[in-house]
Parts: sequence; structure tokens; C-alpha cells
Amino acid sequence: MKNLIDSFVSVGHWSSAGSFEFNTDILATNPINLSVVLGVLIFFGKGVCASCLRKQRILSTIRNSEELRRGAIEQLERARVRLRKVEIEADEYRTNGYSEIEREKVNLINATCNSLERLENYKNETLFFEKQRAINQVRQQVLQQALQRALGTLNSCLNSELHFRTISANIGILGSVEEITD
Repeated sequence: MKNLIDSFVSVGHWSSAGSFEFNTDILATNPINLSVVLGVLIFFGKGVCASCLRKQRILSTIRNSEELRRGAIEQLERARVRLRKVEIEADEYRTNGYSEIEREKVNLINATCNSLERLENYKNETLFFEKQRAINQVRQQVLQQALQRALGTLNSCLNSELHFRTISANIGILGSVEEITD
């Protein structure tokens, strides 16, 4: 311990400057000198140790902060990469979605046009058949009325003999038509 105090208090031998001088022999010192030396040692020793602890805490805090910073930077980079991937996928979905919507729109328009065209054709066919049916009904009615008038006229104008000759002539015409078709 004496060596420790000697190395701390005096580096080499101090020349005495007047009447003040350090006595490095602990056993030979008086209590006042001893308390001054111990006070100086405690005061500077505490300061050195406390500042070392503070310095270590500060360095540890800085190291922890650096590690946290590096971790945060890595997480940020991973998040940026994920964000880029998501943005690319979103753009693809958006592009594909718009393309799909356009295709569906064109398909729907084409299907609607085809349906309208078929309906127009059905309408025209129905109108044509209804017109033909109406024409045929009118023809049948006209023919029936003409035949009724002709029969009425014939029945009122013909006597039995004329009636008999007309029937015979018609039978003869039908007989000759039958021979031609055979």
C-alpha cells in the first residue's frame, strides 16, 4: 500500500518549497496528514471510478443504439423491398384488372349485339309468317266468297239441262287431264 500511495502522491522526489512537505511514511504521519492523503485518494478515486462507470454506460448505450439503428435500417430495407413487391403486384393486378374489364366489356357488347340481331331476325321472320298467314286467310276468304257467288249465280241462272251439260263437260275435261298426267 505504501508503494501505491508513493506512486500517487509523489512522482520522484518533490523538492520542499518552504515549510510544506509530504510525509510518505504512513506510520510516521500525524492524523491530519493522513486524513488529507486519504481524502485526496478517496476524492480522486471516486471520480475516476465514477467517470469510468459513466463512460462505460455511455459507451454501452452508444453500442446498443448503434445495434438498434442497424436493426432498424435492416427492417426498413426489408419493408422497402416488401413495399416494392406489393406495388409491383398492385400494378399488375390493376393492369390485368383493367384489361379483364375491357375484355368483359367487349364480350358483353358483342353478346348484346348478337342477341339483338337474333331478336331482330326472329321479329322479321314472325312478321313475314304472320303476313303470309294473313294473306292466305284473305285469299281463302276471297276464294270462298267468289265460289259462293259463282255457285249462287250458277244455281240461279242454270236450268237442269244446262247444269247437266256443264257437269258433263267438266267431267270430260277432268278425264283428259287425268290421261295426260298418267
